[in-house]
Amino acid sequence: MKITKDLYQGSLALLTDFYQLTMAYAYWKSGKAEQEAIFNLFFRKNPFQSGFTIAAGLEYVIDFCNNFTFNKGDLDYLSEMKNSDGTVVFESDFIEYLREMRFTCDLEAVEEGTVIFPHTPLIKVKGPLIQCQLLETALLNITNFQTLIATKAARVALAAKGDSVLEFGLRRAQGIDGALAASRASFIGGCSATSNVMAGKLFGIPVSGTHAHSWIMSFDTELEAFKAYADAFPDKCIFLVDTYDTINGIRNAIEVGKILREKGKEMLGVRIDSGDLAYFSNIAREMLDEAGFEEAKVVASNDLDEHIITSLKIQDASVSIWGVGTKLVTAYDQPALGAVYKLAAIKNETGDWEPKVKVSQQSIKINVPGEHQVSRFLKNGRAVADMIFLPEYRKGKISATIIDPIDPTKRKRISFEDFEEVSLLKPIFKKGKQVYNCPEINVIKQKTQDNLLHFDKTHKRLTNPHVYPVGLEENLYQIRTDLVFKMKNYDKE
Repeated sequence: MKITKDLYQGSLALLTDFYQLTMAYAYWKSGKAEQEAIFNLFFRKNPFQSGFTIAAGLEYVIDFCNNFTFNKGDLDYLSEMKNSDGTVVFESDFIEYLREMRFTCDLEAVEEGTVIFPHTPLIKVKGPLIQCQLLETALLNITNFQTLIATKAARVALAAKGDSVLEFGLRRAQGIDGALAASRASFIGGCSATSNVMAGKLFGIPVSGTHAHSWIMSFDTELEAFKAYADAFPDKCIFLVDTYDTINGIRNAIEVGKILREKGKEMLGVRIDSGDLAYFSNIAREMLDEAGFEEAKVVASNDLDEHIITSLKIQDASVSIWGVGTKLVTAYDQPALGAVYKLAAIKNETGDWEPKVKVSQQSIKINVPGEHQVSRFLKNGRAVADMIFLPEYRKGKISATIIDPIDPTKRKRISFEDFEEVSLLKPIFKKGKQVYNCPEINVIKQKTQDNLLHFDKTHKRLTNPHVYPVGLEENLYQIRTDLVFKMKNYDKE
């Protein structure tokens, strides 16, 4: 499915911060535009104080790169930009350079639905410096949001313990695009359906929904409203029972359910959208069972998230289906992932790659230099550790020590022959040509579930999760440390 064609009608090259264009111009002016570079997109902390993160957004990234050109309208806009003194910001030869520029980078990425961790590259871009730089903002915009929402959805689904979770967030999402991207990422993370019909059309996600309180209020009585809805949708009746009085609403739903049964149809269930969900769901279950509707489901909504669902589970709430909206699609308790995009290496005049590092007083903000790869090691289907490494230091070795990039006292020895090894970064583009076929969204969703099964339940618990070991191979760790010392000029003190 070509997302960009359906959503955006062409190139999004101007979906960027202005300083990306000023840097691009300066690269061009200084003769560095075509110098080869490597950038990595990664995040520093799991969101929501989670023990894991779910990668999402790659299909959007692919469409963005496939359509990455500056069209006439873009170039006209840029050519008309003026400095404060009235001179043009970008000279005409640079505008012509952009007109001819096409995406020619190599791009590797972690597949959507993969469980990932801090400091691991989600995306690695290798190519002309100017192109790598111009991709930064859009790739971060796409990946930050969808990865955040997919992770939130996975946490909600884990809390639901196998119950169906419906994404109901369209009306509370941050704009049209935010709603669509959130619906997609929520499905990848573990939701079974969405209320967002456009997302259903564009992405092939199942859509779900019944009626609102306004439907009930438009009739003289609740019972009359339920009967009319049953006439319209005899095979899809889930009645919203809390418009006036929840217990009486359940009675009315049961009465209409009996009428449906006489016609050979079955009421699917009731939905409760307010009040004490534990109490009313248990009352609903008892009333439905006593009336012979043991198969009817109790659906709960009302500002749910993984913590409220966990609490309701502890209280033995009789809920079978969870409708989750605002707190999912807005990532209510953490509105941004905080992924960054950093230069890791640049090719010098002799054709050699020079590793690059950003130095900071905060060790968490020091990036991993060089053209590195990432492997996950598994034993008997259980993930043991992830290793970030430089391939040239891996050759011929049968084991390695990985070192936590923030706390060097945390180390783990890995014997390669004892584990199954999986490479996390997959080739997506070669010299600007797509070499990766995007899976169907149902396949991506299943990948999320399969990936989560590789991890111990202690890594997946919602609070105070056990930290999964991710480390730099010891040679890479030493290279980074030496480079930091060099950049800080410690040898001159």
